[in-house]
Amino acid sequence: MTATLGTSPSVSAGAAKLVDNLAANARELRCDVASGDAGERQIDLGANCTGSLEAGRQLGEICMGGLGTVALTSNSGLERWPLGVMVHSTNPVVACLASQYAGWTISEEDSGFFALGSGPARALSRVEELYKELNYVDHHDKASLVIEGDKAPPASVVKTVADACKVNARDLTILYAPTSSLAGTVQIAARVLEVGLHKAHELHFDLNNILDGYGVAPIAPPAPDFVKAMGRTNDAIIYGGRVQLFVKGSDAEAQKLANELPSSGSEAYGKPFAEIFAAVEGDFYKIDGMLFSPAVVTVSNVETGSSFHAGKLAPDIVDASFA
Repeated sequence: MTATLGTSPSVSAGAAKLVDNLAANARELRCDVASGDAGERQIDLGANCTGSLEAGRQLGEICMGGLGTVALTSNSGLERWPLGVMVHSTNPVVACLASQYAGWTISEEDSGFFALGSGPARALSRVEELYKELNYVDHHDKASLVIEGDKAPPASVVKTVADACKVNARDLTILYAPTSSLAGTVQIAARVLEVGLHKAHELHFDLNNILDGYGVAPIAPPAPDFVKAMGRTNDAIIYGGRVQLFVKGSDAEAQKLANELPSSGSEAYGKPFAEIFAAVEGDFYKIDGMLFSPAVVTVSNVETGSSFHAGKLAPDIVDASFA
C-alpha cells in the first residue's frame, strides 16, 4: 500500500543545519572538511582521520534528515557490551525509509567507483522505486549524501549526484566514514530502527499505520579488517538490536508484524554474520533477506492498548563476533 507522506517535513532542510554544525566543529570531532574537484563539500569522518563516537552519533541524525534523535547509552541490553545507541523518531517512515536507508546505488564504470548512498539526498533524487510507494517528495537547495566507505566519489560522480538532486555541486555535501571507523560503527548501529522499518516494508505492513519508533543496539568495537567490521556491525543489530514500534490498526496485524519481524525467524540465523558471509562466498544476494532485522521486537497498538513481543537477544553470538 502506498504511504501518504507528502506533507512530511523536508529531510534535506533538517539535515542541512546538522551538517553545517558538524562541519563547524570538525576539528573537535577529529574529522576533516575539504572541497572536492567539482566544488562539493567533503566531510571525512574516519577514512583519513580518526573521527569519533560523537561524529558517528551526529552522522546518524544527519542520515535521518533531522527527524530522529541518536543518543549514546550505557545500557545496550548486553552485559559485556553496554555501550550502545538509542534511536527515536516521531516520523520513522520518512526518517528511516525516505532518508536513512542506504538505497541509492551510485556507480561509474570508467572510474570504478561504487557505493550505496544514504541520507536525505536520496529524497531529492528519487531515483529509487521505493519513492513511488512512499509518496514522499523533498525540495531543497542543499543536498547531503552519506557514504559508508573510505573515499569520496570522483568529480564526475559528484556532478551526476548533484544533477539528480537538482542542486549545484557547491551545494552538495558528501559525508563518508568506513565501517571500521569509530564514526562508522556508531552510524551503522543507529540504523537499528531503520532495519526494523525496512523489514516491516518487506513484510507488506501498511506503513501508514506506523506512528512512532524506538530502537537500541550495542556499538561494535571497530576492527581494521573490512569483513570483520562488517560482520560486527551487522551482528550488533541482528543479535543485539531491540525495536519498539507504535502502530494503529488491528491487533491481528500488530501481532503478525511482531511475530514476523525478528531476525530469529530467518533460516540463516544462528551464526556470526562474518561466517554467514563467508559461507556464501561474499555474495550478499545469497543471504536470506529476512535475516536483516532487529533481534527483539515489541509492537504496541495505540488504538487498543495491546503490545506484542517476539524475538530474543543472542549475547553469546555477539560475544563471539565482538571478541
